[in-house]
Amino acid sequence: ESMLSSVIEKSIKYVDKFIITKLKINIFCVICNNFKKKQNTIMLNIGDKIPEVFGMNEAGAEVTRAQFSGQKLVIYFYPKDNTSGCTAQACSLRDDYHELAALGYNVIGVSSNSAASHQKFIEKNALPFTLIADTDLRLHEIFGTWGEKSMCGRKYMGTLRTTFVADETGTITHIFTPKQINTKTHAQQLIKALS
Repeated sequence: ESMLSSVIEKSIKYVDKFIITKLKINIFCVICNNFKKKQNTIMLNIGDKIPEVFGMNEAGAEVTRAQFSGQKLVIYFYPKDNTSGCTAQACSLRDDYHELAALGYNVIGVSSNSAASHQKFIEKNALPFTLIADTDLRLHEIFGTWGEKSMCGRKYMGTLRTTFVADETGTITHIFTPKQINTKTHAQQLIKALS
């Protein structure tokens, strides 16, 4: 009888440990999922102000909002220099740059690539606008453009292709989300929305 009691006691302890472990795993999963949801949330919305400091550009110079005082801005976040989609988007903005400028807009590109990578990307594609080397993801975090992505069933963290448009006061007037952006015709999408 005492042996049976001992077996039952041990069984209860194992079951308790199993339940507690499973509970801990479930709590951890909930926390992770909430974190991922936050990472995928665009923090800045229409009506919000863009930050005062954008970061360092391809030439290693600091770019600030004050440098564009009284001007409207198109700030576009893209995943990576020299990839097909990002090159198509940059070239679309290059080709229709004068039309955007005629509407009073300056263009600033942002990715997590280095200044050296940006310099080569600009030279290769003759881009007429500056690119921010957001290597520490500070600007991505402010705008909320760093989040979970998936490709071929693989999930990973990266830049969520997003464009913000701000007026002369630095107030966001338009946001183009990843699903809305057509990389090949993005400039025309902007011109149509902003004309």
